[in-house]
This record gives sequence, C-alpha cells and structure tokens, in this order.
Amino acid sequence: MIIGVPREIKDNEFRVAMVPAGVKAAVDAGHEVVVERGAGLGSSISDDAFRDAGAEILSAAADLFAKAELIVKVKEPLPEEFPYLRRGLMIFTFLHLAANKPLFEALKKGGVTAISYETIELADGRTPVLEPMSEVAGRLSVQVGAHFLLKSSGGSGILLSGVPGVAKGEVLIIGAGVVGQNALKIASGLDAEVTIMDTNIERFRHIDELYGARVNTLTANAYNIEEAVRRADLLIGAVHIPGARTPSIVTRAMVSSMKKGSVIVDVSVDQGGAVETTRPTTHSEPVFELDGVLHYGVTNMPGTVPRTSTYALTNATLPYLLKIAGGGLKGLLDDPALGNGVNIHAGVVVNSAVASSFGESFTLLSTRI
Repeated sequence: MIIGVPREIKDNEFRVAMVPAGVKAAVDAGHEVVVERGAGLGSSISDDAFRDAGAEILSAAADLFAKAELIVKVKEPLPEEFPYLRRGLMIFTFLHLAANKPLFEALKKGGVTAISYETIELADGRTPVLEPMSEVAGRLSVQVGAHFLLKSSGGSGILLSGVPGVAKGEVLIIGAGVVGQNALKIASGLDAEVTIMDTNIERFRHIDELYGARVNTLTANAYNIEEAVRRADLLIGAVHIPGARTPSIVTRAMVSSMKKGSVIVDVSVDQGGAVETTRPTTHSEPVFELDGVLHYGVTNMPGTVPRTSTYALTNATLPYLLKIAGGGLKGLLDDPALGNGVNIHAGVVVNSAVASSFGESFTLLSTRI
C-alpha cells in the first residue's frame, strides 16, 4: 500500500504522523511511503532522515494525496484539504467529528474511509492511541493554566503553590480519566490545593491510594460542581466520551460566579467542551475573556511540544497503521479495536456515537466491506 504523510497545516501544529523508524518499518513490510517536503521540520526531523529511512519526498500536498492510498495525519483535514478527499482513499488521524459538522459532511461527500485515532477502543474501554496525547494535554493544562493566572498574562496573579502564610491557588479538575489524572499529577506536584471530580468512585479509590489527603475527591453532581467552580482559580475540563460530543457540565451561570481573573483550560473542547462558554481557540490566539474569566480552548495542545508528542503518538499509531496497510479494508474487521476507529466508510456512518451526535442512523461496517 502507498502511505502518504502530509505536512500538518493547522495553526502551530508541529507534529508529524510518522517518524523515520515508522517509515522504515512500513517499507520493510513491503509498503511505499511518500512524505510531503518539510513535514517533519516542526519535530526536528529532516527530509533527509525520512529519505534515508526509505520514503519518497514530494513537494506538493495535492500530489501526495493523489498518489497515496492511505493518508496518515495528526490532526483532522482542514477545508483547504477537502478537495483532496476522494472515494477509495483511507485517512487515519484524529478527527473529533462530534464537534465538527463541516468535516463530517466533507468526509461523507468525499466517500473516504475515515479512521479516527480517538475512537479506537479496546474491550476494557481504553483508547490506546488517544491516551498518550491525553497524557500530554493533561500535563500541559496545568502548565498553561499557571501561565495565564499570571497578572502579566491577564490572570488574577495567583501562584498555585502559594507561599508560607498565603493561601494556595485552588485547582478544580472535572473528569478523572487520563487527562484528569495527568493534570492532577502536575497540579499536586506544584503543591496547589487540588480537587478532582468524577462519577467513578473506583477512580477516586485509586487516586486516594496515590495521593491521600493531598487531593480532594468529590462526586460530580450539579450541586458539588456549582460550589467547586465558584471557588476555583484554575478549572480544567477533562471529560471525554469516545466518539460523542462532550456534555456541557459547567454552565454559563457557574462561569459567571467564578472569581475575576480565574482561568479555564477546557481540554475537552475538541469534542465540544465540558464548559458551556468555551469555544475552540488557536495557539496564535489561545485565550478569550468572558465574564472576567480567561478561557483557553486550543484544540491541538500537544502540537506545541512536538518533540515529545510526535514520538509518543507514533509509538501508539504504528502498530495500527501497519495493520491497516497490510490488511486493507477487510483488515479493519480483524481487530475489533481498530474497527471501532472507523467513523465513516464510502459515505456511510459506521460509528454509533458519531452518528448519534448528528442525529443520523449508522450502519455496521461489516455489512459494507
């Protein structure tokens, strides 16, 4: 199979979907790899490194999309790339379709087979390709929040750790999954006052074993959320439902009750956001202010630390990429987790959560291949 690796064009997205080791593994398995010129530069990977691993370097994205049978990306196709979509093409990337109707419609119209990293789901509910990026985003969320709490960055001027005789900053994390637990690790390491909320008591037991009295665990119900949001200096939205739109757990009224200069970092924004008032932002313009509260909604947070996140991501994607390239469409059915990753095939929605997000019916993939 011919595998194409385009250069990412999303704002300040410096990751690349394959590294030279992955190219070599694909070539050794009998596949052809074409890489767009400059695709790896943001991750400090030269064209020569890809070429030495066996890839062909192409100058234009249009030529790459036309030649490839399987496109592997980091982030979703943008409108500039929609004209490249065609029937028979397979795309393997983060899609987050539940909050992106224009992309959903473009993929259906193009007739592609769209395989989404974040909906590859194991029998135990784990999402193995999303997890490493969730780890990065969770850890970054506290770092970003601490930055925007600085008075010089528009925040209230809170130091999360406090100092002797002065209260610590209060961090509220809503969601105790991978993002939430990684945010917790950094926030507690900064010695902030941390509260983490979820509906899963077993997660709380695990957190209690690790952190004890250093962390407050609180059941996520409407009353508790309202009270905790009001006290927070930094609120981190870390709610995720595979393939589905994230429900708005924090309402506009709750945001209005927050202290002026407090900060919201909604990691869930690429699936719609856990906070009603958040909207997608970019690394170039990362925050906006509403009701005196700074909102950070960058949808590709790990893109700003590409040397870490590129390698973490490609470690997770390569085994699945080789399965897709080796087995083609029928190979998608041989691995149930990979089958869960298919969102759209030949104009038909084959993921139930994605279909539900747009009020559409879905068809079992097995009936279409």
